[in-house]
Amino acid sequence: MSQRRCFLMMFVGAGLVAMCASGASASIIIETVPVGNPGNPGDTRYPAGGVPSFGGVGYTFNIGKYEVTAGQYTSFLNAVAATDTYALYNTDMGNIINYGANIQRTGTSGSYTYSVGNGSPTDVAAWANRPVTWVSWGDAARFANWMHNGQPTGTQNLATTEDGAYFVNGATWFDLAAVPRKANATWVLPTEDEWYKAAYHKNDGVTGNYWDYPMGSSAFPNNGNPGGDTGNSANFYSGGYAIGSPYYRTNVGFYSLSDSPYGTFDQGGNVWEWNETVVPLLSNRGVRGGVFANGSNDLRASVRSSGGPPFEYGGVGFRLSKVPEPTTIALLALASLGTRRGRRRRCSRGPDWPAGR
Repeated sequence: MSQRRCFLMMFVGAGLVAMCASGASASIIIETVPVGNPGNPGDTRYPAGGVPSFGGVGYTFNIGKYEVTAGQYTSFLNAVAATDTYALYNTDMGNIINYGANIQRTGTSGSYTYSVGNGSPTDVAAWANRPVTWVSWGDAARFANWMHNGQPTGTQNLATTEDGAYFVNGATWFDLAAVPRKANATWVLPTEDEWYKAAYHKNDGVTGNYWDYPMGSSAFPNNGNPGGDTGNSANFYSGGYAIGSPYYRTNVGFYSLSDSPYGTFDQGGNVWEWNETVVPLLSNRGVRGGVFANGSNDLRASVRSSGGPPFEYGGVGFRLSKVPEPTTIALLALASLGTRRGRRRRCSRGPDWPAGR
């Protein structure tokens, strides 16, 4: 049985940071793009799990232009995981045979340090800007907390990883499914609606118009192999990998002609991405977008998948959103409501989750 087949049978630019070979932590920049058209209707074409529509969002927010990279996650580890209390590092992150991101850990507990690649400048450059993998939903939420808290350095506690956008406070198993977004959250994991809107909405005003693929198209996509990005391209398996061993994942933003209408990259293919929404089955958290080892179908708006929040696999990563504070959201909602009323008066799916709805 081929490695890819085993893989499929597992569980049913700007703003990027090049890490130095020493593994020292560094401040990172998450580049975002605005997602406007607040109050747009959701997409009703593909209801699933008792949810009638996806993608309707009543406020303007920002979402990560790219997936969180190995270099960015390494900086996070160096800031808070000298003693890795809540297992933010999985040894498979360093195992490229298991589709790891080549993040290496050295030292002993209390003095762990982390680096990307084997330490040579060229190897660091080759790995740092590919998406991080082997991250659980809990790891991603703790990364969001760290960003919310201003990227502090210290042990994994309420000031660094355990509070912020989410009050996780030591949660490491399925209790993570009960953790809500806090009212004052800034950096967060996108809700499923936020993620879906950024990927599929046509960005043509306050409409219910959506594409099928997150490259601004409903036409069958290509994986750019051979020849690279031709438009409507993404990293998925199509008779072969778009990029083979040892990387499998492209640098984020590699398909520069294939961004979404809002300007995000790689919401289709490369790696599945965690979202914030709880899917009732087994108290899972949502994942969307497909992965480099699966076919193009998983990139479609119709495919909704999920995974247990503690689970980690070699084809799963995440991106962040940045949302306005609740008072701002309330004011935007009131303004939007007033505008709509005025208009009426004038104009009487580790790495593979099974595709499924």
